[in-house]
Amino acid sequence: MNTTAMIAIIIAVFALAVAAWAVRQTQRTKHLRTRFGAEYDYTVGREGSQLKGESELARREETVKRLAIHDLTADQRDRFANAWRQQQAQFVEDPRRAVSEADALVTRVMIARGYPLADFETQAAFASVEHGQVVDKYREAHKIAERNRSGEANTEDLRRAMIGYRALFEDLVGGSVVAHDLH
Repeated sequence: MNTTAMIAIIIAVFALAVAAWAVRQTQRTKHLRTRFGAEYDYTVGREGSQLKGESELARREETVKRLAIHDLTADQRDRFANAWRQQQAQFVEDPRRAVSEADALVTRVMIARGYPLADFETQAAFASVEHGQVVDKYREAHKIAERNRSGEANTEDLRRAMIGYRALFEDLVGGSVVAHDLH
């Protein structure tokens, strides 16, 4: 085989390898965008590049696979749904307290499902793997709850926080189990 033919084969193999890599990257991006929803853009933005953001999201997937996350039992689901309805009803009388307690209730549900108790960012990151379509609402609710602690949130903010917490809560417990009267 002459040198020109060898060079052509090497170039062809290299081109195929690059094409295969590009296809895998495109599939990976599509998978992560679908799985994580708005969390994809949030993480890519926070990490500063698509490569770093996608690596972080893939790392989360691997970490969550190793956790013992499970569905709630019917009894747990009913107890948490009742607790949520109480928090939502409390909103009318004491919205500030209702938001604080909704934050704590979502954390208790996450722990009951097997998510490790952690700081908010870690909890949100773990939740994003299975609940990527609503974790942005959870982040917004938590920011409002933080402002609520310092007395800076108004009633409309608190209403939005309850709606955000409800979105993740329902996703965690497995469906619409609560009344929807805060719209």
